[in-house]
Amino acid sequence: MTTKVITSSGKKKTAIARATVKKGTGKVRINKKPLEIFDPEFAKLKITEAVMLAGETAESVDIDVIVKGGGIIGQASAARTAIARGIVDWTNDTALRDTYMAYDRNLLVNDSRQKETKKFGGPGARAKYQKSYR
Repeated sequence: MTTKVITSSGKKKTAIARATVKKGTGKVRINKKPLEIFDPEFAKLKITEAVMLAGETAESVDIDVIVKGGGIIGQASAARTAIARGIVDWTNDTALRDTYMAYDRNLLVNDSRQKETKKFGGPGARAKYQKSYR
């Protein structure tokens, strides 16, 4: 007998998250760490949104997320996208998809914005080195 396993992914800046959704008891782990003890608090709340909006559906599945690259908030955003996509793929529920979309579009759609590249003649993307004539 084969067990149903859904894999999904999410991206934000340079952070990439891969979520595995399978039948279970509602456990959510980020990089093998339970969501309950995930720090910082703001990142944990951001990830929890995706689980809470699913309601009872999330209590019947276990979600394992592996996140690499980026910073703390970028990783949290990527993880919540991966979790939301995984739950929607698991249920095939259009009402849940609409709920996610109404709450925050980035739960299901990757944020494609990237850092602007640094150019010559300055310390950053747009700033230029100061010059003085006297």
